[in-house]
Amino acid sequence: MKDCTHIYCGDGKGKTTAAMGLAIRAAGNNKKVFIIQFLKGSPTGELKILLQQPNITILRGKPNIPFTWNMTEEQKKEVTAYQTQQLKQAILHAQNRQCDLLILDEIMASYNLGLIDKDMLKEFILNKPEALELVLTGRDPADYMIEAADYVTEMKKIKHPFDAGIPARLGVEW
Repeated sequence: MKDCTHIYCGDGKGKTTAAMGLAIRAAGNNKKVFIIQFLKGSPTGELKILLQQPNITILRGKPNIPFTWNMTEEQKKEVTAYQTQQLKQAILHAQNRQCDLLILDEIMASYNLGLIDKDMLKEFILNKPEALELVLTGRDPADYMIEAADYVTEMKKIKHPFDAGIPARLGVEW
């Protein structure tokens, strides 16, 4: 049976949450899960639980980097090299059947900001192994991503506490 490609996109909350929920479900059914969280180097609450699971491997973004809008050109080059190396590792895991579920969290931001090898990513998505469930998260997926996907779920923000000046909260947003 062909495994599917999922996209969780949009400006609303819940993209990473949905992907991590799928990771837990897959790991609970003895599937091997490989997660890369692009542009996320700071610790978040879900990591404490996910890292305890024997079937889940997580790679994180380059630690101690500023938000993308505050990065220097040199930092952008470093992040691009770092993330491209992580993507290569994920592709090898997938091609060698070392994972059943691959989650590329915030890959769309990396793609849209030019902080990843775009050609390598496109080639992988369009030619992913059939025996691989693939999840892509972030805002503004490229047209080819939507075309290649089997599931596309858009999280739409209608209202968010941040808009009222309430900062991100421990245990809820991170």
